[in-house]
Amino acid sequence: MTLTVAIQMDHVSTIDIKGDSTFVMALEAQKRGYKLLHYVPGKLSMSRGHIIAEAEPMELRREQGNHFTLGETRTIDLATDVDVVLMRQDPPFDMAYITATHLLEHVHPKTLVVNDPREVRNAPEKLFVTHFSEFMPPTLISSDRDQIMAFRKEHKDIIIKPLYGNGGAGVFHIKPDDENLNALLEMFTMLYREPIIAQAYLKDVRAGDKRIILIDGEIAGATNRVPADGEARSNMHVGGKAVKSEITDRERDICAAIGPELKNRGMIFVGIDVIGGYMTEINVTSPTGLQEINRFDDACLEAQIWDAIEARL
Repeated sequence: MTLTVAIQMDHVSTIDIKGDSTFVMALEAQKRGYKLLHYVPGKLSMSRGHIIAEAEPMELRREQGNHFTLGETRTIDLATDVDVVLMRQDPPFDMAYITATHLLEHVHPKTLVVNDPREVRNAPEKLFVTHFSEFMPPTLISSDRDQIMAFRKEHKDIIIKPLYGNGGAGVFHIKPDDENLNALLEMFTMLYREPIIAQAYLKDVRAGDKRIILIDGEIAGATNRVPADGEARSNMHVGGKAVKSEITDRERDICAAIGPELKNRGMIFVGIDVIGGYMTEINVTSPTGLQEINRFDDACLEAQIWDAIEARL
């Protein structure tokens, strides 16, 4: 199959080629002979009813410091000039992100957008997961200080974080003797208009926060991300370490419950986070983890993703 693929992403010059999932997805597309076009979200527009982007032809190679070549910029019509759009810019899931989903919805499914932009908009990581509350730790989503204090009184050891945050930013572990909760709530109120999310602290996070990749609703692989000493977060960019991991029976039950819904919603590439058998997030915006799982399992998950995309076409 010969395809023209437009990748909406943060600028290719900024990515870490050793860990970036978009990079290996694009390499696999290039290997298959697809034509690649690159544009950043700020170059997406609607003009006279057409969804257009100022895009550049892109070639990639796994050479540190010399991993890309971009061609001459030209205006492309996403409804007529391309077969697939990969929506791969990183969150935060803010109004700019939501606006991009509205624009891309005008071309999908005539041009296949991965993941489905309507469903991405309707599935913020920390909210979509609440539809599967039987697999979640005790959770509160609220702006009400009294509710948050009551939740803390009940569970004592808690995590608080922004509802639409990403990458571990703004995540705080509030221990039973911590006196900072009031100050943190004041700070959150100044920074965010949205509610915050509070969850019972899961001590099993010391053993790792597992990222499980699902492709078209099916388990594809997993890696465990172990937090650094003295750190409550397991995100890789704050010192978390990826280690090889197997899928447990509990995790298979979780994936069996959510997989059909993901497939039905057009969520081809999804990453879920599981701590001690509890699912904390369903990542549909720009999931990561492909390269780590590939290295541990001697796999090529990006090939499975493109097989799923070709099947959708």
